[in-house]
Amino acid sequence: MEGIVNFLQQTGFYMLFSDFLGGGWKSLVMILIACLLLYLAIVKKFEPLLLLPIAIGMLLTNLPGADVFHEAIFAGGHVNWETFANSAGLIDVLYLGVKLGIYPCLIFIGVGAMTDFGPLIANPKSLLLGASAQVGIFATVAGVMGVSALGTAFGWDQLVFTLRQAGSIGIIGGADGPTAIFTTSLLAPELLGPIAVAAYSYMALVPVIQPPIMRALTTKKERAIRMDSLKPVSKTQKIVFPIVVTIFVALIVPSATALVGCLMFGNLLRECGVCERLSKTVQNELMNIVTVLLGVSVGATATAATFLNAKTIIIIVMGVVAFGVASASGVLIAKLMNVFLPEGKKINPLIGSAGVSAVPMAARVSQKVGQEENPGNFLLMHAMGPNVAGVIGSAIAAGVLIALLG
Repeated sequence: MEGIVNFLQQTGFYMLFSDFLGGGWKSLVMILIACLLLYLAIVKKFEPLLLLPIAIGMLLTNLPGADVFHEAIFAGGHVNWETFANSAGLIDVLYLGVKLGIYPCLIFIGVGAMTDFGPLIANPKSLLLGASAQVGIFATVAGVMGVSALGTAFGWDQLVFTLRQAGSIGIIGGADGPTAIFTTSLLAPELLGPIAVAAYSYMALVPVIQPPIMRALTTKKERAIRMDSLKPVSKTQKIVFPIVVTIFVALIVPSATALVGCLMFGNLLRECGVCERLSKTVQNELMNIVTVLLGVSVGATATAATFLNAKTIIIIVMGVVAFGVASASGVLIAKLMNVFLPEGKKINPLIGSAGVSAVPMAARVSQKVGQEENPGNFLLMHAMGPNVAGVIGSAIAAGVLIALLG
């Protein structure tokens, strides 16, 4: 009988309900949130390739008694190797790839191999649109610090953020999940779970968030602007581009070298024509394996203690602000550029919103909204220029934040 009682006391059900009011209810809430994310990933198809692994990681880490992830091992932003050696769980081991910045860089190799920089090379003005969208990142950092100042003034500790945490929240505006994870793991690992969930949720909601902003900031005439076909890009230009960008960015922002270098390495594998096997491997097998490991590891950081608080709500609110400001900045800069461009060479401002790094969803949204005004308008390839420029821009912005705040 004693053995049976002992067994029952070791079950998750006992752990969950024996101290339900003391904290068990928080674990139950997190399990429900994980199930909601699974629903959004499977049924609604919101970024399923990463949202589903994140949800599984969140589910596993919040199941009482599972002991697959231990926050204490990574407390203070450092790996406690002694504790790790004695009590590491499965996800503790997998999480090292996040903590050491391995998974995001490997994903960037795959992203580079799947990206065609041709539209950007054909229309260098796209770089300005991709860069302008990063305004949302730095505007959000200022906004978070404003909220933090209010929290300090009124004694609301839950609204107080450090500058490193503000930088991690601001990077959500880049709409690039791996970049957000890479930056947050270095600046504010305690916020990794909420920031990752927010970043990928807003990436999935691009078709919902962007169109109202685009319509509000443009006229019907502007949305109907037709753009000339892009000039052809030679194979040599496509090969030289990733090499030049890597050198240039590394010399200006050395802290961005890891992300940009991996992105351009993957692209060079794609364009050089002599590494087809490697290109296919990083696009498929490597990308799929790392995506699973990254998603599960990041999801596991969303424990009840770190997720169920006022700071998570602020992160979610400021995340959508960052994304909205980034989208609006691209549109407004495109409108400003049109002031100086002659008739027949003007840019459709809708492609400016594609400057966020949600490839290729943001470009598709520009195409869709443009065709609503002019069915004969084909903006997709034009929008891909700012879109891929946004990938580079968000990586550089992350490097700047790491250099300033790290």
